[in-house]
Amino acid sequence: MDARNTVETAARIAGGDRSRYDPVAMSLHWATVLLVLANFALAETWEAFARPTRHLMVATHMSFGILLGAAVIARIVWRLIPGHQMKPAVSGFAELASRAVHWLLYLLLIAQAVLGFVLRWSGGEAMSFFGLQLPSPMETVSRATNHEIGEVHENVGWAIVILAAAHAAAALYHHLVVKDDVMRRMLPRRAGDGRG
Repeated sequence: MDARNTVETAARIAGGDRSRYDPVAMSLHWATVLLVLANFALAETWEAFARPTRHLMVATHMSFGILLGAAVIARIVWRLIPGHQMKPAVSGFAELASRAVHWLLYLLLIAQAVLGFVLRWSGGEAMSFFGLQLPSPMETVSRATNHEIGEVHENVGWAIVILAAAHAAAALYHHLVVKDDVMRRMLPRRAGDGRG
């Protein structure tokens, strides 16, 4: 194999052929998926546990929420850097719907992170990031207002999970029914996988 073929092969493996998202984009995508699922599971189950387990679950939820917000911002920045864009996998209405879902998910995830801070801080409590206490810079609001913020935070969480589930279902539909490369673009290349 000559030097030129070696360079071309390395570029393809690294995603240089643009048939798959690059490793950073894939890592941020799957980290986002795991953090969304973990945070949703924690929030939906901690009421079943007594202290100190419940307190640990809430603290973990806050820490994961901050990581999730950072991952989403990193994804947006990475996506906007020249050279990291992918050609649309579909066209027409499907492309518009795909873009709309992605940007709506980004918007909801950022809003959810902000709501998490506002919920804690408006209740006069510190935000916790793996034990590091981030004190509130806000005035404490009434209990009723804080409860309403909590309701919005919960509803946005459900909206994220429902929209993400629809996104996953669309990817599976493309993979299993349409049999195109939409889902494969976000999966690492396997040995012997000659397809893009």
